[in-house]
Amino acid sequence: MHRSALGTLAGAVVTVLAVTAFPPAAAAATQSSAPAAADDSFYTYDGSAPLASYAPGTVLKTRTLQYHVLGIPTPVKAIQLLYRTEDAQGRPSAGVTSVVRSPNGDGGKAVSYQSFYDSLNPEDSPSRAIAGDVSLGGLIANGESLLLVPLLLSGYNVVIPDSEGQNADFAAGPEYGTNTLDSIRAASSAPETGLNADTRIGLAGYSGGAIATHWAAALAPSYAPDVNRRLVGFAEGGLLVAPAHNLKYIGGSSLWAGVAPMAVLGAARAYDIDFEPYLNSYGQTVFKKLEKASIVNALGQYPGLTWKKLVKPQYADPNSVPPFVEAVNKLNLGSAATPKVPGYIAQGGGGVFEGTLSNLPGIGRGDGVMVAGDVRALVRQYCDKGNTSIKYQQYDALSHVGTAVPWAPVALDWLNDRFAGKTPPSDCGRVPAGNSLAPEVVTPGS
Repeated sequence: MHRSALGTLAGAVVTVLAVTAFPPAAAAATQSSAPAAADDSFYTYDGSAPLASYAPGTVLKTRTLQYHVLGIPTPVKAIQLLYRTEDAQGRPSAGVTSVVRSPNGDGGKAVSYQSFYDSLNPEDSPSRAIAGDVSLGGLIANGESLLLVPLLLSGYNVVIPDSEGQNADFAAGPEYGTNTLDSIRAASSAPETGLNADTRIGLAGYSGGAIATHWAAALAPSYAPDVNRRLVGFAEGGLLVAPAHNLKYIGGSSLWAGVAPMAVLGAARAYDIDFEPYLNSYGQTVFKKLEKASIVNALGQYPGLTWKKLVKPQYADPNSVPPFVEAVNKLNLGSAATPKVPGYIAQGGGGVFEGTLSNLPGIGRGDGVMVAGDVRALVRQYCDKGNTSIKYQQYDALSHVGTAVPWAPVALDWLNDRFAGKTPPSDCGRVPAGNSLAPEVVTPGS
């Protein structure tokens, strides 16, 4: 692969960015013409041995193909791997990851880049977009490919996992983490990738990609110590910390309100929870409509939506629903382990610019969808627990989408410094107080 090939990839991605700017009607037309990605046999483990008999990270299938943008092949090659991993409940599952080799490097360093494809539809995954399938949600993964070009030109091989898993368990952080870590294991053992068991790894991701990045960093010491010893650090922005807070924060907002039922659906799918007994007729309609939706189908589609509008009157308090409390506590990073490697976290605070006006006590402001006080509390918790190598930047004048713009180049510079062995910066002692990250408690229904 040469620089000219990467230039072609970058140009193709610009076209995708223009396509994603179309109004919803045009985007829907793109979705309706998508090929039947579900028929791709590569995604199915069909071996004779039980999946559970393989160690996590074991490569089950391999293929090499052209990297596609908007269904059009580019000169860039991608190596795709089906590998053994586990879901949110610790059950064996098969994941898929894509590896793109740098034209300027060897197998000594790689960045695992976690996409913000944010979808309840498995066909919106990065690997399917890379393989040439065109779906509405997949356009996000295609457009996001532009962020890979600087990494590749900087000499990093890039690993791109389908972090949500093959069931698209949206917002189920622990599953994002195991998928990401086992993707790194698989990429490091497949000869075609050029990576190996000594390849140093950086983690990077924004928004939904930050969920995967952070959970991977938090789980690595216990779940994948073999990967943890190779991690140089994690760089992320727009992080989901305590989902119960986010539900209240975006409730009633004009742009992000529809993401709340998506997150509940993702948690329900990951942990086999039946929320239907708690929903009113409108809630059942919304959940049915969103059960295979991309975030594109939710943004701005449900202005003013709140939890109360979805549930029966006796469940107006989310904490009166025991399965909800159980799920959000499992997804609360405040209760997860502390990462052992350096981190860079960027967070916006200008959510008013994306139509989220909420400033509830104990939650405060955020970037429109993520709560800034939660992220600050998490950073301070890490500092108190001994990981003082955390850099934190809060952009109070920028929203969730806006913060991604300064985050990307800073993240690349920060990763470059970690791979170069420079002392990581620390903002411990300078981060303002945040919110309580204590687990939620079940309250009696009315």
